Amino acid sequence: MATGKDYLEFIMEQLPDGASYRPMMGEYVIYYRDKVAGGIYDDRFLVKPVDAAEKLMPNARREIPYEGAKSMLLVDNVEDRGFLKELLEAMYDQLPAPKKRKK
Repeated sequence: MATGKDYLEFIMEQLPDGASYRPMMGEYVIYYRDKVAGGIYDDRFLVKPVDAAEKLMPNARREIPYEGAKSMLLVDNVEDRGFLKELLEAMYDQLPAPKKRKK
């Protein structure tokens, strides 16, 4: 089941400035200030399980975004813009640097 455009738009409205997305095989990769922070998969907002995210969401369920992928943390508090901003800002320094694209 691919993510609906309505859910994508809802999540993007909740996320702070600096958040963006790119479509990927019917789903969406979420970037925060040019670093991959997570994604939207099957109408679920999942983030990378970095220490900061695990600390802010100690009871978050780990879910697999798609077959063969590593588990990620399910964000179930998607209505709280303040929390989402705090989450992405806390995660930022722990996210891997963007990979250089080959030309």
